[in-house]
Amino acid sequence: MERKELREQQKKQKKKKRIKTSLLILGLVIVIGISLGAYILFETYQAASGTYDELERGEKSEKREEVVKISQDPISILLMGVEDYSSDGDHGRSDTMIVATFNPGNEKLKLLSIPPRDSYVTIPGREGMDKINHSFAYGGKELTVKTVEELLDIPIDYYATVNFDGFKSIVNTLGGITVDVPFDFEQNSDDQKAEKLQFFEGEMELNGRYALAYARMRLEDPRGDIGRNERQKQVIEAIIKEITSLTAITKIEDLGKNLESNVETNFKVGDGINFLSKYADFRTSNIDQVTLEGSDQYIGNTYYYQLNEESLNTVKHELRVHLEIEEPGQPTEYSQETEAEPTS
Repeated sequence: MERKELREQQKKQKKKKRIKTSLLILGLVIVIGISLGAYILFETYQAASGTYDELERGEKSEKREEVVKISQDPISILLMGVEDYSSDGDHGRSDTMIVATFNPGNEKLKLLSIPPRDSYVTIPGREGMDKINHSFAYGGKELTVKTVEELLDIPIDYYATVNFDGFKSIVNTLGGITVDVPFDFEQNSDDQKAEKLQFFEGEMELNGRYALAYARMRLEDPRGDIGRNERQKQVIEAIIKEITSLTAITKIEDLGKNLESNVETNFKVGDGINFLSKYADFRTSNIDQVTLEGSDQYIGNTYYYQLNEESLNTVKHELRVHLEIEEPGQPTEYSQETEAEPTS
């Protein structure tokens, strides 16, 4: 009887020892995990902080009475894809302009792609009308923000510029994206090889190089800018899906480094972290595409994309309502100069 009790006592002691050892290992894993997570967050914060560049106007748009509070107020963001390799980073031109508005009340995100190359608009401080992408060449992000604010009659609270290399690096760091290609086509690569990249109808995985070409293609699309806008929406949705996935956590340090090298924004890192944490479960089904219609025109032997005035008024109203600047109802009648001679 004593031997049996002794064996049971020894078993209990061994079991307690194993439990203590397991708890010790678990504790070490937790400590290492927390330390690693803290290190990654710190490194990412340091890297992403290098992207911050405030506009000359300060934090508040001239079309705002007060500074907006992120995650509380409806906000607007101007995303600019900048081609600057031909100008050694000195202004270059804005190849893509996307206005995003977000309303925290209904958690809806609206995306408007402005045809950037040829849209015929008024550029503040310039005589006559001109192509909207010239605003970036004339005055960089500052003038482009003002131009878009005047065109749409909304405040632009935040901006972000990303160059081609940055866009490709971000997509590659995420491990690529998946899109549903609407039809077969080919598109020139942006690099010096001038290689034709092939796209095939159906679901297709794209690396950074292919994703950039997919988002930029316009001439081969039978729907022109409208088709291009929808493909850009696809790309943005795919990137959001990857960033909000659990696997992106392991890539956050590399993402921070990519952002520091290739992105400029007045979006503060702390605000960004708070925003992402609050809307971590954001669904891409909550993204609405807004379309700005127009027509091809030659003015003074130069090609322009003439925005449709009725469509422009409708878009202005929709975005102003989404930003809670204007009440729902009929769009306000806006006037737009269309007779001024363009600058060459």
